[in-house]
Amino acid sequence: MADSIDADTRLALDLALTIRHDGQGGVADDLTDPAGLTTWVRGHAELLPGADAFVADAAALAAVRDLRAAVRSLFARAVRPGDPSPADAARLLPVPQAVLRLNTAAALAPTVPVLTWDDGAEPVVRRQAVGGAAPLPALLARAALAFLASPDRSRLHACHAPRCVRYFIKEHPRQEWCKPSCGNRARVARHHERHRKSAQAVGD
Repeated sequence: MADSIDADTRLALDLALTIRHDGQGGVADDLTDPAGLTTWVRGHAELLPGADAFVADAAALAAVRDLRAAVRSLFARAVRPGDPSPADAARLLPVPQAVLRLNTAAALAPTVPVLTWDDGAEPVVRRQAVGGAAPLPALLARAALAFLASPDRSRLHACHAPRCVRYFIKEHPRQEWCKPSCGNRARVARHHERHRKSAQAVGD
């Protein structure tokens, strides 16, 4: 992920990308069991407090999968009028339901404003969880909310290279694909399609 992407954007995007191409023409899901969620959370220790000691159970898995469905549904809205990822385009949640799911998860840990004012610096107000660390669904929901309300949302796109189901943040205005390998596959597919149409026209 590019350095220009902030922590909330990266976390929201990485959650969506736990649904990905499996390399064989299908779609893989990294969150099919609690072990998969444990691995994913621990791989984001720099973004999620307490991730090193996190162990998922069935309830946590269900909550995060529900949240991911809401995030991907809102990503699909964000990329309009472009097409959503083909991985779940036929089973997206209605937008009001997805928004409610995110807001409900974000509210699982109340926060209060906390002022810090260091010598030689401007005062800063941050939101801090009441009563200790926020639960995982709340942290993920808040990251998604922050991303969806940020200017980065306008750079979100679905990659439509053959076999790809990823969402990505455009790093430059002309970027069409999430990574160079997807661009190569798309160009090869276009080349074959042109030749197929030419051969068909000659045959007719």
